[in-house]
Amino acid sequence: MEKSIIIAGYGGQGVLFFGTTLAHAAMLEGKNTTWIPSYGAEMRGGHANCSVKISDCEIASPVIDYADYGVFLNDKALERFEKTMKPNSLVVANSSIIKTAPKRADVKFLMSPLGDSALNVEGGLLNIVALGYFINKTQVLKKDSALSALEYVCKKKNPAFLKRNIDSFEAGFNLD
Repeated sequence: MEKSIIIAGYGGQGVLFFGTTLAHAAMLEGKNTTWIPSYGAEMRGGHANCSVKISDCEIASPVIDYADYGVFLNDKALERFEKTMKPNSLVVANSSIIKTAPKRADVKFLMSPLGDSALNVEGGLLNIVALGYFINKTQVLKKDSALSALEYVCKKKNPAFLKRNIDSFEAGFNLD
């Protein structure tokens, strides 16, 4: 099994943190993984995306031409990466911001108010709400692995930051 994921949004939305956490969760499950970040010169507000591959076997190339999954946090991400999705792939999209209708009929879109859900969590984090939702809907990785990865990547921060991440993850995981 090899799965490819594209995560995209504005710089500052935590796209790269999402990808790092996902790749770390894959390693915790003993899977092979790659993570490639891409972002513009702008620190915030510019475009940011990353690609993650997860596989039970060796990964020949980290490059993703067509993805199995997409996580799009804004309109620009949908516009730019919708064409890179495989037929019958799955896209998780943030309907709190994305108002553009998807163009592809051969891709399943889960339009969910991820941003609104983040606002309902004290100190909620959109990217981690999206991560929880993605893990629940795709089951590419186990929930426990994702939570352990969050603990690992947040370990240098203060305990309040970890709590915000876990609360945000649970909100996304439990979102219908």
